[in-house]
Formats: sequence, C-alpha cells, structure tokens
Amino acid sequence: MTQADLNALERAARLAWTFTLPLIEVASARTAAFAGGGPWNTFAHGRDLVDHTAREITTPNNDTLYSSAHVDLSRGPVTVTIPPTGGRYFSLALMDAYTNNFAILGTRTTGGDGGRYVLVGPDEPRAGRDVVRAPTRRVWALARILVEGEHDLDAARAVQDGLRMQGPAVDAPPPAASRDAPWQDYFRSAARLMAENPPLLQDGVIVQAMAPLGLDAFDPDRFTADEQAAIARGVAQARQGSLRSGLKKAPFTEGWTYPYARLGDFGQEYDYRAAVAIGGLAALPPEEAMYMRAKGDLPRYLFDPGALWRLHFPADRLLPVNSFWSLTLYEGTDDGQFFFADNPLRRYAIGDRSPGLRYNPDGSLDIWIGRDNPGEDRVANWLPASDRPFSLFLRAYLPRPDLLHGAYLVPPVERVQS
Repeated sequence: MTQADLNALERAARLAWTFTLPLIEVASARTAAFAGGGPWNTFAHGRDLVDHTAREITTPNNDTLYSSAHVDLSRGPVTVTIPPTGGRYFSLALMDAYTNNFAILGTRTTGGDGGRYVLVGPDEPRAGRDVVRAPTRRVWALARILVEGEHDLDAARAVQDGLRMQGPAVDAPPPAASRDAPWQDYFRSAARLMAENPPLLQDGVIVQAMAPLGLDAFDPDRFTADEQAAIARGVAQARQGSLRSGLKKAPFTEGWTYPYARLGDFGQEYDYRAAVAIGGLAALPPEEAMYMRAKGDLPRYLFDPGALWRLHFPADRLLPVNSFWSLTLYEGTDDGQFFFADNPLRRYAIGDRSPGLRYNPDGSLDIWIGRDNPGEDRVANWLPASDRPFSLFLRAYLPRPDLLHGAYLVPPVERVQS
C-alpha cells in the first residue's frame, strides 16, 4: 500500500469514527434501557424527576419527566397514541439512528389535544396525514412532560399513563461497543449499526471517503500492521480534533453560547453532531428549546464553586419564552459530559416555576450561584454547587422570536465575590 493509500485509510478512519459516533451513543443508551427491562416498541417511563445519581444520559433536565421508547420499524409500522395534554408543555421527539430530530409531536406542533400517529420506516409505502416517516429503521422516541413541582407529579404521571405505543415484537439487539472501545470493536459495532440504518443519500460524499475502511463488510484482520497503525491514528485524531472542531461552532457571545442553527437536525455537520452526541445527546432543535451555556473562569469554561456568582435579569429583559425556562448546574466530567451536582438543597435547577422565587422590588430577578449559602434573604434564589467545578446551562422552551433569532441576549453571569 502506498503512502497515499495509507493517508486515505487514516482519513477514512477519522471520518468514520466521527460519522458513526451518534449510532454508538444511541445504541449505548438503548442497551442501558433494555437492561432495565424495556423491549423494542414500548415506552419506559421515568416516574420521578432526575437527580444527581442519574449518570446514563448527559445534561439531563430537572424540569420534565421523561418517557423513552426505542423503536424498530423493520417489521412494520408502529402506532403512537398521545393523550390530551392541555396547557402543559409536552413534546415527543422522534430521532433517527443518527440523532436527527425528524419530527416533534406536541405543544408547539400538534397542540394539546393529543392524537394517534403511525410511524413508518423509509421503505414503507403507507401515506396519510397521521403518518410520520422515519429516515432510518431504528428510531428513538423521547417524550418530555413538564412538571410544575413535586405537587404536580401525579398529574404529569397521568399524562405518561396515557402515552401508548403498539408495534411488532422484536428481539433485543446485541450490545454495541462503547466509544472508548478499541477501534476493532468500535468499527464492528458501527458497521452493524450502519447496515441496520443505511446512511442517507445526502451522506454520499462522506460515505465514499470512508470506503477504504470497508465498513460494508468490516474485517479488521485483513489490514496489515501499517494499515492498522493508520486506522489507529485516524481514530485518535477523531477523538481529539474532530470533537473540538465540532464544539467551535458555539462561540461565546457576552458570556453565553447559543445553539447552532443545525442543532438537533444536523445535516452534513458531522463533527458538530458527534460533539453533541457526547455533550448533549438527544438535544432538541432551537425552535423547540434553546440551550445556552455560560462561560466560566476555569478551563473548559467551568466555574469556581467557591466563588459567589449572580445572574441578573433586568425587569424589562426577562427571558422571552412561550413556555418556561430554567438554569441548571452540572458537574463536568473529564470526557466532556455533564451531570447534576449533589447539594444540600437537592436543587439542581432554578427557573420561572421555582417555588418561592423572589423578584426584586423593581421587577428584576437575581439568581445566586455557588457552593456557599449566599444569605437567608437569597436562599430562595440560590442554585447550590458542590465542591467540584461546575457548568451552567440555561434552557428556554418554546423561545420567542427575539431570543430565537438573536435580538435578545442573555445577561452574563457575574462573579460577585471570591
């Protein structure tokens, strides 16, 4: 094999690792779900709000109950029934195997009256107003149901109870390798997942560039020592450079990142898609929910937990949303994931629905953030941290046009004292 061939193989490995990472991450989430007893084509319900012990899916929220179903359309259509939800925020995100949201059913799109929908695979001829066509045979359906607080849990659970799915019985798939697995195991799993969920027509250029790796009939033993070294270099480049370059699509503006327009429906933004699969798996597109991250003073944009921080909203600059907003504090892991931080109040997020939230006499709002109690008159508005550096994410559900299109900018988080 010539040096040019080795370079092409190295590039193919780098592109293939990045391209298939969402397949691997969704498969890992599916393996965890099936270990808990959830088969294909059946909703599994999280009956309580997530807390700091949950470590399955990065950047969880503490605002909604989750209901999740992994869907297999290879044996025929699957029917989904959504109960009436009234004025309660509800969304059922339908993601293809590559984490693109190809449809969202709920408050913003179909309203609060509920309905019955038929999910079909890419080759199914069925059509109609109630038919939702998936671009891949495997689909992840993830529902978010707003909870106003502990007093509202039973009513939110009743919505879950009305959520139904009916479809053919399908055997559980074999577990997939993790993203940290040796490249031989990783690409074996990726090849199987790609065969089950063929890339789309618009992925043709990258699929052609990946061809030297032979994922259509992957056999790691066919490569020479030099070829294996080239593959290993390509994977190492993807694990480092591709993810970093993907995240660069979210620059900070006055102390916050704003979601890239392709979030949740990525098109050919493969580096970005891979970065989100690790740092924000199952993210919604901006028109449904905007996720903003604050810029901290520590490496990786984390915040010093020993300092006191303030987020101040002027009375005439409160966050413009048509549903709700919340500010969530996470501990950052070494591999770029985020999970709730344990704290004495068991408060993981604070927002416009938080019980006892106090506005200032002029109508403005201060949120106090840090490890130490900021004082009795501020506790109601305190978002506590642990001893570990943390990150802040702001969620705005059903953002209004000013926020969605950039006319409104979130005020920066300010250090009040060390």
